[in-house]
Amino acid sequence: MTQTTSGKADMKLFWACFIALVATSFVFGVRANTIGELQNSFNLSESQKGAINGAGMWPFALSIIFFSLIIDRIGYKTVALFAAGCHVVSLVLTLRASGYEDFYWSSLLVAVANGTVESFINPVVATIFSKNKSKWLNILHAGWPAGLALGALFCALLPETKLFFNAVWQFRFALCFIPVVLYTLLILPRTFPVNERVAAGVSYRDMLKEVGAVGSFIIGSLVYCAVMQMIGYEASLRDSLIAGLVLGAATGFYTHSLGNWLFIVVLITIGPLATTELGTDGWMPELLKLSGPDFPNFATWIFVYVSVIMTVLRFYAGPIVHRFSPIGLLVISGAIAITGLIFLSHATGWVILAAATVYALGKTFLWSTTLGLTAEQFPKGGALTLNGVSAVGVLFLGVLGSPYIGHKQDLDMADRLSATEHSALYSQIKGDPKAGIFGNAPTLNQEKIKALPAPQHQELESVQAASKRSVFTTIAILPSFMLACYLGMFFWFKARGGYKPVVISEGDASPAH
Repeated sequence: MTQTTSGKADMKLFWACFIALVATSFVFGVRANTIGELQNSFNLSESQKGAINGAGMWPFALSIIFFSLIIDRIGYKTVALFAAGCHVVSLVLTLRASGYEDFYWSSLLVAVANGTVESFINPVVATIFSKNKSKWLNILHAGWPAGLALGALFCALLPETKLFFNAVWQFRFALCFIPVVLYTLLILPRTFPVNERVAAGVSYRDMLKEVGAVGSFIIGSLVYCAVMQMIGYEASLRDSLIAGLVLGAATGFYTHSLGNWLFIVVLITIGPLATTELGTDGWMPELLKLSGPDFPNFATWIFVYVSVIMTVLRFYAGPIVHRFSPIGLLVISGAIAITGLIFLSHATGWVILAAATVYALGKTFLWSTTLGLTAEQFPKGGALTLNGVSAVGVLFLGVLGSPYIGHKQDLDMADRLSATEHSALYSQIKGDPKAGIFGNAPTLNQEKIKALPAPQHQELESVQAASKRSVFTTIAILPSFMLACYLGMFFWFKARGGYKPVVISEGDASPAH
């Protein structure tokens, strides 16, 4: 099935993939805007919130890697229906949850479903629009902010609704069935194309060569950490490196390749990118809710606003990518993202609206354009390189990024409240330390906070607002590193005559002219 011979069928399949991605981010948006209520209802620490957010991320990577290795053998439709099944089961478990452990495991399962969705939609769209991958992958990934906006919008418009349920959070998660059922119905009648790599006759070994020993080392180290977390153990750095070395050595022995060096650079940047975009998305409503103006659900509306900007811009990405090239667009986006995050760390009141606008403009094209660059530069890697980039990004975020954001909040809050002027308040609300991947973290007792008189509650909120804003400055370090890498790639492409996509035919790759 090609774009030229069956355009109508291609577009139906494209929209099925688009709605599937909307479903994944709809769940993400609901959780991001409900995690505060879950904290109050179940006395969760900031670190536990971070762990829940992390569990909603890194299993995504395990499923996307697994299915990327076998999807061409078992079929894309089989994988799509498996994703739908996982979504349904995870939502049922969420609605029956009664505490931290339940939310943790239901978040983990929904992440498996989300990763499975990603494993089929990216290579399918890159195949059916093989002549314009960056444009259509950007349009496809407009589905991510669209789902975020819809999920957050439901939370803002129905803040106290608990129709048919005992709690507001249950009603919100029940709404997630709507996009899940919709994409399932759209997928059922569709026929999926043969992947570009398979059609060109590129061997499985040549596909693995693009990742090579170094890429496998990175993936293996992060996967080991994720698996250890899944079974309840904290992985040491030494053990993680050993696991990575074993997988890297095995891949190197089989492929006789260290990996495409440009692909390795992309892998190195995608973890900070994922934390910059997805990590900030997951925490934004909580980080901003105490710093905004006196306006109902202000932080949620900012979340919706940023997501709408991203959705619109990604739909019109074609001319922008054509004007700047994928690598040029990444350089520009990285610089703007740094500015936006620093702006957010100092913004209060309605100024947050301006800061959020800059941040949205910066992050809009980072993820989707990285996928476009990967699809255009490493077509021999097929589903593995395209999905492997997403997997490493989400692994980094789930294993390290999101838990670290929560850990830093716990430490920063403890430092601020330990100051002389707040020490009396801190002694009243201090909770028991709770363990996490970065060690024990101080906590606040949510039940004691609820019992505070109004003046002390206002004092606490003032400290919390400053603490939460400071997180944006910490996150800004990540796009600074990314920008340095993007500039290096930009000048490398420029020295070779400019950015050019790569085309493949019968197992070979050559620059397109």
